[in-house]
Amino acid sequence: STLPAVAEELLREIKKAFQETSEVPDELLLGLKFIFGPSAVPALDLVDQRSVTRVRAPSGRTLYQVLGSSGKLYTCYSSCHFCTCPAFGFSVLQKSESLLCKHILAVYLSQAMGACQELAVSEEQLTNILLAEEEDEG
Repeated sequence: STLPAVAEELLREIKKAFQETSEVPDELLLGLKFIFGPSAVPALDLVDQRSVTRVRAPSGRTLYQVLGSSGKLYTCYSSCHFCTCPAFGFSVLQKSESLLCKHILAVYLSQAMGACQELAVSEEQLTNILLAEEEDEG
């Protein structure tokens, strides 16, 4: 699945502006708030706090971990727009009130702004992260 074209374009514009000036212009910040609603500002806060880590295994499999404002670590899959946080399950999946939760938006913004922490793990460690998430949900 992909984001709506307008959201994809906005993230591209943010990336371009940030590469050129190291900041996000106000009109793009307003666009973020318009498209992503109440998750825009908290997502930017998570990026500012460098809370997003890209976890990569030798096979190239990648996931993201975001340290939420509550101090809990959430696992995000940008390839399918999924997050393990309760807000994602409720606001995005059940109620369709939001496109994304703040954690996934923070992943996209940190990618655009080059603000991801990097963590290389073994295949076994990546598998353990994935299995730990399943246990949390079950």
